Amino acid sequence: MKILMVCLGNICRSPLAEGIMRHLSDEQNLNWEIASAGTGNWHIGSAPDHRSIAAAKSFGYDISKQKAQQFNHAMFAEYDLILVMDKNNLKDVLSLAKTQEECKKVKLFLDNDEVTDPYWDNSLFSTVCRQVEERCKEIIKQLS
Repeated sequence: MKILMVCLGNICRSPLAEGIMRHLSDEQNLNWEIASAGTGNWHIGSAPDHRSIAAAKSFGYDISKQKAQQFNHAMFAEYDLILVMDKNNLKDVLSLAKTQEECKKVKLFLDNDEVTDPYWDNSLFSTVCRQVEERCKEIIKQLS
């Protein structure tokens, strides 16, 4: 299984989802490939936001070595499942899809809800990290 997590800048939510999902899937020897990307290009090559790194660390995950990349059309072919953090990400990713098959790969990470972007509120990082961790555990149960 190859899963891509997508948010706006690839420095807050999707790196958390990538790191947590990779850690949890590795613990269960699932041999999944997990990555993340952003719909925007502002942070290409940058590490995750220091607040995401700190929140992940407080939950026992190390995301410090990840590097931001921008979502592109080729990623539809690379990944089996593309999980986006909010409805704007969903719209942006789907706008690059060229086939129904590509569209079917794209889903909201939280099914019918959005992961709040913590970028503008330091107090949200731990809450988002916990929410992402819980959802990653659910996804593993559903897909394994």
